Amino acid sequence: MLLGLAYRLLGSLHDAEDVLQDAYLRWLGADRAAVAEPRRYLSRVVTRLAIDRLRARQAARETYVGPWLPEPVATAPSPFGPPVEPPFGPPEHAELRDSLSLALLHLLERLTAPERAVYVLRTAFALPFAEIAEILGRSAADCRQLHHRATDRVAADRRRFTAGPGEQRRLLDAFLAAARDGDLARLTALVADDVTAWSDGGGRVRSARNPVRGADRVARFFAGVHGPRRRQPPRLAPTELNGQPGVVIHWPDGRRYALAVAAADGRITGLYLVGNPDKLAGLAG
Repeated sequence: MLLGLAYRLLGSLHDAEDVLQDAYLRWLGADRAAVAEPRRYLSRVVTRLAIDRLRARQAARETYVGPWLPEPVATAPSPFGPPVEPPFGPPEHAELRDSLSLALLHLLERLTAPERAVYVLRTAFALPFAEIAEILGRSAADCRQLHHRATDRVAADRRRFTAGPGEQRRLLDAFLAAARDGDLARLTALVADDVTAWSDGGGRVRSARNPVRGADRVARFFAGVHGPRRRQPPRLAPTELNGQPGVVIHWPDGRRYALAVAAADGRITGLYLVGNPDKLAGLAG
């Protein structure tokens, strides 16, 4: 539960694990007799440590090369490696599953650190505002206002990824097949007119330095990267990323990319392509 909380707050498994290490050290030094509810105590410690780290990262974001995307995590066993079952919450819990998606975590980057903390604690973990207030050291009324503000900022774009996993998988597979064939007409038909593709290479691998916006530009971008002119096509490893259908793309030269999509009304509305090797270390295969 604590790992899932820290990851949702930070969008980085590496940072979440560091936060848990720090929280464990504090737990070792705590007066256990004075801790009436360990879960609440540790939730408070993890949330406050994550907020501190989130603020520091947001302040340093200007030095990051290109768009920043969350670190993708495998949430189902992969046929290309050992089973990976991180405890990010039961997949049958819809809010816990949806709050893991790369699309939503990317949206949460727009929030302030306190707004993000309240949103995650309330929406994903259904904590009462009184408990959230205790965790954050704020009043319950203040936390309600933070949640209202965060929900309003997320709501408009969240409507752009309402498709279920089956529809997402169908659209993702069809999109990759059309990109492989270099079929611009099919690619354009599969995406929304105002689709946006984000590529996170972190300056380590080739990627678009700016978001690619619009159906025509997105279609041409992926057809150029994956089209039939490529002598050696990549190997595609379908997997579940962040509770949603995704694929890990293995290029012959050793580069890897993780790709997930958001979709609504039968079309892809967003593509999230992560190639920064530091963010792919945890993906098996």
